[in-house]
Amino acid sequence: MSKKNDKNPPSVIGPPSSSFVPYGKQSIDQSDIDAVIDVLQSDFLTCGPAVEQFERALADYCAACHAVAVSNGTAALHVAMLAAGIGPGDRVLTSANTFLASANCAEFVGATADFADIDPETLCVSLETLKAAWKDDVKAVVAVDFAGYPCVTKEMADWIHEQGAIVIEDACHAIGGSLDDQKVGGFPWVDMTIFSFHPVKTMTTGEGGAIMTNDQALADCCRLFRNHGMVRKTEDGARKADPVAELSSVLGHPPSAPWLYAMTELGFNYRITDIQCALGMSQLKKLDRFVTRRQEVVDQYNDAFGHLSSVLCPPSVVPPGTPAWHLYVLQIDFDAIGKTRTGMMAELRERGVGTQVHYIPVHLQPYYREKHGYAPGKCPAAEACYQRCLSLPLYPAMTDDDVRCVVDAVMKTADV
Repeated sequence: MSKKNDKNPPSVIGPPSSSFVPYGKQSIDQSDIDAVIDVLQSDFLTCGPAVEQFERALADYCAACHAVAVSNGTAALHVAMLAAGIGPGDRVLTSANTFLASANCAEFVGATADFADIDPETLCVSLETLKAAWKDDVKAVVAVDFAGYPCVTKEMADWIHEQGAIVIEDACHAIGGSLDDQKVGGFPWVDMTIFSFHPVKTMTTGEGGAIMTNDQALADCCRLFRNHGMVRKTEDGARKADPVAELSSVLGHPPSAPWLYAMTELGFNYRITDIQCALGMSQLKKLDRFVTRRQEVVDQYNDAFGHLSSVLCPPSVVPPGTPAWHLYVLQIDFDAIGKTRTGMMAELRERGVGTQVHYIPVHLQPYYREKHGYAPGKCPAAEACYQRCLSLPLYPAMTDDDVRCVVDAVMKTADV
C-alpha cells in the first residue's frame, strides 16, 4: 500500500478514487490479480479444479451444504426455476422493486411472472404483501433482498411452503449479510438462494453467479442444467435411471467407455470458468472486510442525511437482520427541494458524483403490461418508491474523503 493511502482508516480497501465517484465499482487488489495469473498459467482455464474449490469455499462461508457456480446471476435464477420444476401453468411471485431478471426467470420456463408490493420500510416483499398478492397457482416465490436487506424470515418461508410453493431467495444484493446469526445463502428454511458476482456487487468474479441450497436433489439438478443437461455417470445427478448405461446399450458400447455421456434434460451452457472462480476465491477472503466498509459508509451517510425533512434514509435495519449494504438508496421529495430527479443527477455528475435509479417497477415494463395486462396501481408502494429513489455511491474502496465529497455534493445540489 502506498504512503498516500496510509491516512485512510484501516478498513478502507483500495487506493483513493479519482475525482469522479461512481455509484458502484469493483474492488480489485494485487492478490486478486495474482490469483487470476496463477490460473492463466495452469493447465485449466475452465472445467478445472478452481470451480469446485470456489464452490466449496462459498458453501463453507454461508454454512450451506451445496453451492453451484454458474456464468451469471440471471443464469442462476433460470437454473433454479428449472431445478424446481416450474413451468407452464405455474405462477411465480416476486418483488416489483427489483431488476428484470428476478421476474424474467419465470417467463424463461413458460411460467407467469407476477408481482407483490413492497414494505415501505424495508423496500422488500413481506409476508403481508405476499399474502395480498397470492393466487392459487403460485408455485414459487422469488423474494428479493433489495439493497442487501435479508427479507426471507422463517415465518415467511413456512407460510409459502404451507401453500405448496418453493422459496427462492434472490440474494444478489445480500451476500455477506445475516439473519438470526445465520449467513445469507445458508438459511435452512430457504430452498435455494441466488447470488450474483457482477462487478458492482459486494464481491465479484467479473460476471458470475451461484445457487446455494441444502437440498442434494436440487443441487444435482442445478449442476445438470448448467452443463447442457449432460451426465457422464449415473451418480452425477441424472433424473432417469442409468442413462449412460442405457445409451451405451443403444450404441453397442460397454457403459465403461470413457467418452460416453448422456443428455437427459434440455440444459444450457451456463458454466463458469476457472479464471472467474480464482478471482472469486480471492474476493471471498475479503468479503467480510468489504461488508464492514460498506456499513461504515452507510453510517456516515445516515449521520449526514438523517435529519433532513426532504430526504428519507435507506431501508431500515429491522432486527434480527444484518444487511450487507449493496445500495444506498435515498428517497427524496424532489418537489420539496425544487428539483427534478434528472436535473439533480446531472448536477451531481457535474460535481463529480455518479448516481443511479433502482428500480423501475418491473410490472410497468412494456413486456409485462402487454403480455399480462399489469398496470399502474398494482404495486403502489413500489411505484411511490420509484418516484423518489436515488442511489448514491457505495463501494468498499470509497475513502472518507469520497464520502464527504458525496455528502457535500448532495447538500449543495439539494440546497439544504
